[in-house]
Amino acid sequence: MQGGPTARPLDLPPPPGGEQFPPINSVPLPGSAAAPPAPMPMSDGDGTGPATGEAMARLNERQAASGDASSSRMEGFEASVHRIKEQVLPRLLERVDPEAAATLSKDELAEEFRPIIGEVLAELKLTLNRREQFALEKVLVDELLGLGPLEELLADPAVSDIMVNGPDQTYVERKGKLELANIQFRDEEHLFQIAQRICNSVGRRVDQTTPLADARLKDGSRVNVIVPPLSLRGTAISIRKFSAKPITLDMMAQGGSMSQKMATALKIAGASRFNVVISGGTGSGKTTMLNALSKMIDPGERVLTIEDAAELRLQQPHWLPLETRPPNLEGQGEVTIRDLVKNALRMRPDRIILGEIRGSECFDMLAAMNTGHDGSMCTLHSNSPREALARMENMVMMSDIKVPKEAISRQIADSVDLIIQVKRLRDGSRRVTNVTEVIGMEGPVIVTQELFKFEYLDESADGKIIGEYRSMGLRPYTLDKAKQFGFDQALLEACL
Repeated sequence: MQGGPTARPLDLPPPPGGEQFPPINSVPLPGSAAAPPAPMPMSDGDGTGPATGEAMARLNERQAASGDASSSRMEGFEASVHRIKEQVLPRLLERVDPEAAATLSKDELAEEFRPIIGEVLAELKLTLNRREQFALEKVLVDELLGLGPLEELLADPAVSDIMVNGPDQTYVERKGKLELANIQFRDEEHLFQIAQRICNSVGRRVDQTTPLADARLKDGSRVNVIVPPLSLRGTAISIRKFSAKPITLDMMAQGGSMSQKMATALKIAGASRFNVVISGGTGSGKTTMLNALSKMIDPGERVLTIEDAAELRLQQPHWLPLETRPPNLEGQGEVTIRDLVKNALRMRPDRIILGEIRGSECFDMLAAMNTGHDGSMCTLHSNSPREALARMENMVMMSDIKVPKEAISRQIADSVDLIIQVKRLRDGSRRVTNVTEVIGMEGPVIVTQELFKFEYLDESADGKIIGEYRSMGLRPYTLDKAKQFGFDQALLEACL
């Protein structure tokens, strides 16, 4: 049986007092002469509408796409120079002292090499034009002093990420999209030597006993290396490049990463010493946002940055970067982020900036924010501001600190002023999707309010995501903090 009112015969009079509910026969029924015909749902013949049919076609196309691993292959001019290099390099190494060559700059080495390369080419009976000879010199110098085939990608300003998956496959990211790079390494040994060269330059080591390493390049780019037996395709190198020109909040607003009002509010947050947590996924732009926010720090403040592999590049005159140290072969001598945070509190910092919090150092960071180091900042991996708060609670609880959950939540609510959520969307663009204030506690729950939000609207024909940045029109809870620096009215106007 089904519940609900029983049907009443159409010829019965309506019940008294039922004027507001007209009798059913006064409403035109679908299909009757008085009623317009009901629109029929459009169909593609298989019971699906056009939008569903298009989506299914895209799914089928994705499924049919080849999953074979593509390999990087040089073509044309680059391939011919590469082949000549393979012939010249062994003979060149017989005539050159590698230790002496390592003391020269690239330009000096190229000058020294020029006559020797000419001799080797004459021996091999190879004739090159000026362009080929210049390209060969560059490739050989990169091979001996630089990072071999990676030098070309590192010099390309459009490349933001380099991912080497063994000697035969290298991908790069350009404008947020991955594409196959046109480079290759001689063999696994060649690639492994380059990985070792990167790690040795910053006092780190990578080999079969320590197959994981974090390092950095001279330009500040972050490097992660993982070698066999952990990597099954051979040595894998991941390089995160950073823009040579520092990115500011105004540049982000002009590029569509945030609205002008959001940029104003974040400038005030940086200048008014708000405690800020930047949350987002891998490659979403957390470090770039932290660098941009740090430009608002007063030049008279002493700033300490603490990272696993130093990648922050602050523009302040009084800035001291600190970096962790991995354990040696005997498992001794490790210095963790937590050790550095504890030590930093004894170094008279005005602000402490953590590159990324992953574990128990979260508690020390909260303690620093809560004990006179206003304006401290950090980043963490999370999908939303609410999730960021939960992750901070979990990180403290996972450590050996025995504190009740409510006390941890209260410390987070008292310490953190603002959470900035950044996200890389599927079209490759990086956007600030939420700016959320942490207000305090209500029972066991941390209370927040959203000041700004990015709202998805549509997608253009070329796959670009269209959306708008909305101000929630709420009065900021941090207004009193901004008032101490004279920015209260500007912050109120930006948020309303």
